[in-house]
Amino acid sequence: MFDFSQVVDRHGTFCTQWDYVQDRFGHADLLPFTISDMDFETAPCVLSAVKARLEHGVLGYSRWNHDEFKSAITGWFERRYQAKLENDHLVYGPSVIYIISQLILQWSKPGEGVLVHTPAYDAFGNMLSANYRQMLCSPLIKTNGSYEIDWPQFEAQAALPQCKILLLCSPQNPTGRVWTQQELCRMAEICLQHGVKVISDDIHMDMAFERYIPWSQVAQDDQWALVSSGSKSFNIPALTGAYAVIPHDGNRNTYLTQLKAAHGLSSPSILGVIAHIAAYQAGGEWLEALKAYLHGNLTYVAQRLNEQVPELDYQVPQGTYLAWLDLNPLDIDMDELQRILIDDYKVAIMRGDTYGKEGQGYIRLNVGCPRSKVEVGLNALIGAIKQLKSRESL
Repeated sequence: MFDFSQVVDRHGTFCTQWDYVQDRFGHADLLPFTISDMDFETAPCVLSAVKARLEHGVLGYSRWNHDEFKSAITGWFERRYQAKLENDHLVYGPSVIYIISQLILQWSKPGEGVLVHTPAYDAFGNMLSANYRQMLCSPLIKTNGSYEIDWPQFEAQAALPQCKILLLCSPQNPTGRVWTQQELCRMAEICLQHGVKVISDDIHMDMAFERYIPWSQVAQDDQWALVSSGSKSFNIPALTGAYAVIPHDGNRNTYLTQLKAAHGLSSPSILGVIAHIAAYQAGGEWLEALKAYLHGNLTYVAQRLNEQVPELDYQVPQGTYLAWLDLNPLDIDMDELQRILIDDYKVAIMRGDTYGKEGQGYIRLNVGCPRSKVEVGLNALIGAIKQLKSRESL
């Protein structure tokens, strides 16, 4: 019913990934596999709802604090994840990072620490630094193609007097780990024991290929927030809009005071609100088809890459549409690899060290695109690797 193989030309649309690839890679004529948005049109139900709202013609101030918006979200969580959330616990924000940033300012002081599993989404580090918070790293351990928590190190970090918050990414970006109930419960116990509040960034929740469990299902107190958006799942970040579940009345009211009074953001993007309602009420079938296509892309990457470069033994991740590729077994010059990809193959792929020192020797390949584009990017990567290895053998 849905054709994800269709190529959509995004040039000339002020698109970060396509029109501004030169900002990061120095060249404008590159095929990008970079920013984590997708090259697919969003779900037909979303497009129809947005078009209908535009045809009304009046785009005045609007509201998010109504049952249609909030019930669309809580209904989605209940139907898909068997999680009962309270409408009254929901708040709006213009973006996931905005909400996280405000909660970190609310729950910690300058110089205090925020615990993060690494490698980590680069916006986490940038946001913490800009807010004068210390990033306390808990490096994940790679084991047989997956990634595990170093529990003694994690608890030691959580026990530090300056550690006030766990900023959890669930599923994890860039590794694609989908946390199990046992792992989440253990994190919850450690955080409760040491008085660490929890902010769970669940923006990739709908891209989980294993069972995703919301933090609400394991929380042992009310000192937490679950932050998410339909922007990744339905490819609508340009419409803006995110939400959070904040169960503690005082925490929620303090956040809303900042949103409305301090920052003047009480009126949301109406198109973002409309898109979320449509997506969460009627987009389930489209999302399932999308996930199947994305999993097929990731499976293709694994099969082709392991066939051509068996030393890598790449495994399909448990979630996200991001292939986190460990090239360390090849012991190649990553700077030279990037040069060859850019100069010889006209392809842009994100360096792993963008996501911290634990990402050194990795690259992150965005496969949220038609298979034909994935094939070009993967052929370029394989060609660049073989070119480098042939030089070393001379």
